[in-house]
Amino acid sequence: MPIEKIIVLEDDLIVRRSLEQQLRQQRYDVAATDTLAGARELLAKDTFDLLFLDLRLPDGEGTDLLRELQTHPQKPLVVMITGFGSVESAVECMRNGAFDYMLKPFSTDQLQVTLKKAADFNQLLKVNAYFSNAEEDETGWELQGVSPAMENLRQLIRKVARTQATVLIAGESGTGKELVARALYRQSPRCNAPFIKVNCAAIPENLIESEFFGHEKGAFTGAFTKREGRFELAHSGTILLDEVSEISPQVQAKLLRVLQERELERVGGNRTIKVDVRVLATTNRRLEESVERKEFRQDLYFRLNVVPIHVPPLREHKEDVPFLAAQFMPRLARKHGVRVRGFSDDCLAFLQAHRWPGNVRELQNVIERGVILCGDSGLLEPEHLGFSPQTTAPSPQAAPGVPEITTPAAPAPATAAPAETGPISLFELEKRHILSVVDKTPSRTAAAKILGISIRTLRNKLRDYGVTNKDDDEASDPPENGPAAGGAGKIS
Repeated sequence: MPIEKIIVLEDDLIVRRSLEQQLRQQRYDVAATDTLAGARELLAKDTFDLLFLDLRLPDGEGTDLLRELQTHPQKPLVVMITGFGSVESAVECMRNGAFDYMLKPFSTDQLQVTLKKAADFNQLLKVNAYFSNAEEDETGWELQGVSPAMENLRQLIRKVARTQATVLIAGESGTGKELVARALYRQSPRCNAPFIKVNCAAIPENLIESEFFGHEKGAFTGAFTKREGRFELAHSGTILLDEVSEISPQVQAKLLRVLQERELERVGGNRTIKVDVRVLATTNRRLEESVERKEFRQDLYFRLNVVPIHVPPLREHKEDVPFLAAQFMPRLARKHGVRVRGFSDDCLAFLQAHRWPGNVRELQNVIERGVILCGDSGLLEPEHLGFSPQTTAPSPQAAPGVPEITTPAAPAPATAAPAETGPISLFELEKRHILSVVDKTPSRTAAAKILGISIRTLRNKLRDYGVTNKDDDEASDPPENGPAAGGAGKIS
């Protein structure tokens, strides 16, 4: 994290001017004063990153201000400078919160070492604060599987990880795209530097630019302090742009500049900040189709798609289902304090027969549900999984005599009674509700408003359900905030 604004508090005019000149030559913003009162006035008006503080001043001791700063929520790093140093003085200053202690006169090399240490420590503090405020992540599973498809994926990761190339990770929801990104990070030369994730789909459009690039104090209503963006936090490390297809065209243009020039400007600022980051991006959409529909910039797509990695859906490597289920079961049993012995043969057959539209995430959720519901027997049976089976001819992957569990390609009429009387999965319940609302509304935009989701999220879900609309092409859907097209969007 770069040091930008510095206060020099020194009563010796020659030392103050000399230090101020050296710092300005390195393009720092420097404010100089010779009294504690002047320093307090500067700190009340603005936020500073570093303070060079003389130990003895005309209106008091530097340690007095040092102790005051420890109570401030936004405080600069403090480097004590003195010509009358002692071990006792140094120990007292460090105990009171000083970052460093320098004896006058100090050389240019000493100053450079201190500035480098301060910049590294400042970034460490910001990254630590980011992770402390981040929500607990439940995706801490390893990228597992014994199928040839997963082994080929791991080999590709090992090959790409050691490079600095930008990687675009594509795949359906729930396939483990973030796990691929974390594997690339752990096996890369940047594995000891920060790994910062940005969920582009979860951040409101009016805030995503600030999240990416940061903002200056007063840049907009509510910007009471300067804030570093995710790219600055990831400096020297790796940034993951999760669901990158969801960002607006305006932010796409600024993101392209970061990828091309490795520099950015905060919202409301005019300082150009250099960043050294490796960019990983994920998407559950076909970006080339988004480019054709003018929803995604072609030049940004080419910048992101330097090394494409496709994560296969679970239905394409169903031989991993029993292995993954066996890996999930003991972990989830420990999580919920349940004793589980294993799976019955019928349960394994049902797991193999299911098509897994929600991929590995759905499998994990199904196993968690089964672990919770299996009771004292400790043996998972088909009824514990919460599936809604339809009796059809067995698929090639299904065990003999076991009906395949399928998801209907199109919704039943809203007035029709459900074919099943048993419990259904949350995925199936959500799907039925969404399709019912879409079927009863004149357009997808109207349906999205009723459901409380964006039109883009609705499109993605309909695509996951395999629903196509012969009366209304997706590209003709009105903008999210625009008027709905009359009569369009009816599922037929």
